[in-house]
Amino acid sequence: MKRFRTWMLFTLIAAMVITATACGGGSENGNAEDGGGSPTKIVFLTPGDNAAKGLLPGDRVLAEINKRLDIDLEAKFVPENGFEKINVAMATGDLPDIVTINYPSPSLSQWIDEGLLIPLNDYLSEMPTVKEKIEKNSQWTAVDGKYYGYPFIEERANTALAYRADWLDTLGIKPPQTLDEFYEALKAITTRDPDKNGKNDTYGLTAQKGGGQFNFVFFAYGLPHGDWVLDSAGNVIPVFEHPAFKQGMQYLRKLWDEKLIDPEFLLNDTQKREEKFYQGKVGFMQTALFRHVNRLETSLQKVNPDGKLGYEGPPAGPDGARGMNSAPKGGLFTAITKNAKNPEKAAKLIEFMLSKEGRDLLELGIEGIHYTKEGDQIVYNEAERAKDGFASNGWAHPLAWGSVVWPLTENYLPQTEPQAERAKESVDIATKYMVPNLLNTTTAEEVELGGVLSELYNQYFTEMMTGKRDIDAGIAELSKKWRSQGGSKVLDAVNKAYQAQNKS
Repeated sequence: MKRFRTWMLFTLIAAMVITATACGGGSENGNAEDGGGSPTKIVFLTPGDNAAKGLLPGDRVLAEINKRLDIDLEAKFVPENGFEKINVAMATGDLPDIVTINYPSPSLSQWIDEGLLIPLNDYLSEMPTVKEKIEKNSQWTAVDGKYYGYPFIEERANTALAYRADWLDTLGIKPPQTLDEFYEALKAITTRDPDKNGKNDTYGLTAQKGGGQFNFVFFAYGLPHGDWVLDSAGNVIPVFEHPAFKQGMQYLRKLWDEKLIDPEFLLNDTQKREEKFYQGKVGFMQTALFRHVNRLETSLQKVNPDGKLGYEGPPAGPDGARGMNSAPKGGLFTAITKNAKNPEKAAKLIEFMLSKEGRDLLELGIEGIHYTKEGDQIVYNEAERAKDGFASNGWAHPLAWGSVVWPLTENYLPQTEPQAERAKESVDIATKYMVPNLLNTTTAEEVELGGVLSELYNQYFTEMMTGKRDIDAGIAELSKKWRSQGGSKVLDAVNKAYQAQNKS
């Protein structure tokens, strides 16, 4: 009875949190293998894209996918990054045919261990795009030689430093290229009234909770990798034990002590951080650019018509080192479950969504309906696109992003993008300063204990930066506590992985 109540609870929760929209050309129940000749029903559970619209009844793009692949597709979306809702849905035992989850994650590891996912190996001959991408960039994601899904891991970066270019112009300051110049710029913004409102109400830099948005300072002091570093004996150790971490922390403490950093940055989420930028509270922030360039500047100019968005790479340290983003080792993972009614058809759908044919359909729609061509120029039929859930201004169909690819990977911007060249330039800048990792894999121990260890690191980072804890004593205590709370187990695993990587 207890099991039954638990099952019913999970079922009710899943029904409440998942928005399902179905559109297909075949019957509800049959498939080509049951003798009825009807298309194969495929249920696809995936996070969506917050910038996308929802699927609408009678969606003609879904109908076109159904026709081309002889399937009856039902797409079930959860909000972007809503992986906990996918976990709840999977826990009911009523598995979809295809599911997208975050990678790496405890859930994914558990699904593989429990046999809930089937390997793609037997289907890769019919998945040339998937096969090429895996073999080129993601061979290390195999588990005992088997690929349990398509791992989408971003190869480019779009995060850089954004700044109020109009303020720097007012203050007669050039965009800072070194840590010393960065300090001077932050000080000027904080103390010299860049918005000329006669009030002492501006700060140089804002961020969000956690140390990640300040990593560019540690990279400037020579931190060589984004995940782990080596000690003098060649053993893997955590990054906070590298000399660059202490130097970077001393620099950040100086910014904090001189009140150059937004004192309420720990309360920020992305929206609050951006609002402070628009509202003239801060001059610099680390942020995602690319397709956000025009949105950020347009939002700024709604508040201040003379506002100008600037962006640049990270400042260089004393020896010229600079870096902004750690190369990612995680992303999204789209897999076929053991309950798939026709795994081969499910595999073909994943391949289609990555193929040139599929990308054209999901990004542009059906030629003659959603768009036309005049030479190389795309003419978007916004009225028809709106009927099928396409986002406005040339943006894509709801199924386009958030499972196997993002626009950054494709370098996709519609021809209507007002600041396309600046957007692409921001990606070139961010990618140039991507910092490599020491290991190309993430161990199971990191997945298991990463949340606890990250919380501990963030606590000590914040306390050291804000003066609540001495830096030397804080690093020493963090090293001990980090190891005692699982770090030693993680280090054993990553050292073995590092040794194996060097032998291969």
